[in-house]
Amino acid sequence: MATFFRIANAVVLWAIVLSFLPKYSFKKYLPVTIFCSCILLIQSFLNPIFKWWDVKGGVKYRVFDDLAFIFGPFFTINLWVFHFTYGKLPLYALSNFILDLVYAYPLHSLFQKIGHYKSKKITSKVLFIKTYSLAFLNYGFQKFIGTTNSSTPKSKS
Repeated sequence: MATFFRIANAVVLWAIVLSFLPKYSFKKYLPVTIFCSCILLIQSFLNPIFKWWDVKGGVKYRVFDDLAFIFGPFFTINLWVFHFTYGKLPLYALSNFILDLVYAYPLHSLFQKIGHYKSKKITSKVLFIKTYSLAFLNYGFQKFIGTTNSSTPKSKS
């Protein structure tokens, strides 16, 4: 069940992004999405040391699970949130508040029930605080990248 959910999630979400997200937005928000995905990858590498969560099936399944989440729903939803809310900090904050709240409470429980993962040291409250804080780090990174890119002279072609 969990494997089907992982694959279906990634395929459906990427199909939606590739079909409907404007190429300009994809290119513009790709750096911040990669930045945040790298932070989550680092967290995944640290997980065996700190034992924050567990995935049935050993290392192979843990790696597959982490990559499926990071480059599936997390990556695609991050692109959409930036597309619709960047430049409107209150809307961005509200959107992330709602999405992170839904992820930390009902979805976190659901994912554990279907065997997606088993949380060991991360409560729903900690998960919410972590993901919501990460949203503001992302916003700051995008502001920095946007400022850097806009101050770079364009070459004439």
